[in-house]
Amino acid sequence: MNRGIFITFEGIEGAGKTTQVRLLAEKFKKEGLKVIQTFEPGDTQVGGKIREILLNPSLSINPNCELLLYFADRIQHIEEKIKPALEAGIIVLCDRFTDSTIAYQGYGRQISIELIKKLNTLILKDFTPDFTIILDLPAHIGLNRNKKINKRDRFEIEDIDFHNRVREGYLDICKNEPERFIVIDATKATEEVSEEIYKKVKTKFRL
Repeated sequence: MNRGIFITFEGIEGAGKTTQVRLLAEKFKKEGLKVIQTFEPGDTQVGGKIREILLNPSLSINPNCELLLYFADRIQHIEEKIKPALEAGIIVLCDRFTDSTIAYQGYGRQISIELIKKLNTLILKDFTPDFTIILDLPAHIGLNRNKKINKRDRFEIEDIDFHNRVREGYLDICKNEPERFIVIDATKATEEVSEEIYKKVKTKFRL
């Protein structure tokens, strides 16, 4: 049995990641492909408890504590959901992964990016997606989208400078691994973005 494909979706708040994961999964399922949707943080029983802490706007969390909580969630996520699915030949579509940690905790919180990369090597053995889609748009547009649906967690309440740093972080990350990333203009209509992603993924993996 061939190994599955691990595809991650990244981007700032309000970029439309969750919607685009769902739409791509629906397209693949119609073609008879085996696919699962997952997300971080929180898509395991243990991770759900960690998510409650991480996104609670009433909590003040030390940045390094926040960083390690994300790694704790990711360890459980990889071992419980992602690896078994890939070993079973399933396409895994994941809303956020390690690149989120580099963008948010590295660029956003300004924790050492080298530290994050070392933790990724030591703890996760550099477990890396096969392909990463970055949904890019100006920070103020993404935040306004979420404001309209009353989404406010610990990250939503950060100032605009934080979100601008996160966006720039994502764009910098792409430059280091251009073969793994594709940047999509997330200001376009939802279905237009979905169709662009679908075509890029189909072409890359010859599905």
